[in-house]
Amino acid sequence: MEKTVKLITKTADKANFDNVDKYILNGGFKGLKKAVSMQREDIIQELIDSKLLGRGGAGYPTGLKWKSLYSIEESPKYIVCNGDEGEPGTFKDRFFIERNPLRIIEGMLIAAYVFNSKDGYIYIRGEYRYLIEGFNKAVENTEKAGYLGKNILGIDGFDFNIHIISGAGAYICGESSSMLNSIEAKTGMPRIKPPHLAEVGLFQMPTLVNNIETFAAIPIILEEGAKYFKSIGTEDDGGSIMICLSGHAKNKGVYEIPLGTCLKDIIYDEELGGGTESGKKINFVHLGGQSGPLAFPEQFEVSYDYKSLKAIGLTKGTGAVVVCDETVDLIDYLKKVFEFFNEESCGKCNPCREGNQQMYLILDRISKGNGKMKDIQTMKDLAFAMSQASFCGLGQASCTALMSALNHRLDVFKSKMTDDEYAMERGF
Repeated sequence: MEKTVKLITKTADKANFDNVDKYILNGGFKGLKKAVSMQREDIIQELIDSKLLGRGGAGYPTGLKWKSLYSIEESPKYIVCNGDEGEPGTFKDRFFIERNPLRIIEGMLIAAYVFNSKDGYIYIRGEYRYLIEGFNKAVENTEKAGYLGKNILGIDGFDFNIHIISGAGAYICGESSSMLNSIEAKTGMPRIKPPHLAEVGLFQMPTLVNNIETFAAIPIILEEGAKYFKSIGTEDDGGSIMICLSGHAKNKGVYEIPLGTCLKDIIYDEELGGGTESGKKINFVHLGGQSGPLAFPEQFEVSYDYKSLKAIGLTKGTGAVVVCDETVDLIDYLKKVFEFFNEESCGKCNPCREGNQQMYLILDRISKGNGKMKDIQTMKDLAFAMSQASFCGLGQASCTALMSALNHRLDVFKSKMTDDEYAMERGF
């Protein structure tokens, strides 16, 4: 199996990122042109057959999400592209905004055709505000070329406009309903679900929300066919996937790889991570951003696909692969994770607001050698309560890294305990 591929990145061009003619020359808008020749139901079925799973982190089947929205008769329907890439260690969406915005636009156009949507929104995180001018230029050029605006491709009634919204740097707005509130100029806090966004979304109307990478994959599925796209990945997880290598990885950067690539290859192969830049041993790898699990060396032989990762308690999440060598102290690292969640929690619900703070305080005590054996059970109990009672995914997933560490490196925690129970256990 090839280590890297150019499937959804084949039209990426930093020098000509907004040049519609160059994009077309490289195969751009073929997916859209094929889509408008098909029945809308057939487009959705093609997505279902492709096994494209949402690339935002949750991994929900894209075709089924589209099918659910299509079955709702109420209109207008809105198309929203989530570009609030707030997970530390994740920068793949920035790659598309910088180098391939026309691919994002084409994916949104296909969705607009399917759902007869007139307006689409792309929400770009506040820290990427410097990229908005370039994306605006790409939108303007697309409209001048007749691929946005009125009667697109000469099709009467196929009208679509894209509006660019900048976030203000709030991590919580990566959550879909918080993002929609932000677009509506409301406080970026999550909504109660149900109703789901397909039913009551932007401006209280049915709404499709997909991640940037998901929209970027849709044109290639229509252009090459579901069978081809699926052949790149695994039986259950179709296509390629974008990963972001950082931390102590020798070869940092964004890579497009086939789903099913061995995690060990991602970390060590010279075409990808290349091991550590220092040559030191790897302590652990943080997958999928702060809300993702820690992977330890004994788990590195796993296939990097949704099903295989889940089977051993790991997730792909947002595609982040943060390599941490043996110089990184596990407890101190986890403290930083909860420091982040303390800062980014919106404060709406008690389990998240208070739970993350308590986790930080407990880990701080342990790191200073003042931990007690009972702290381990307290953290487990807190993590369970937060996963079950937090209002949204931030609080529900903030303990993921901690729990993977407790499951695989309990001895590290115990080694820092000072109470008599542990002393007796060790024979001191």
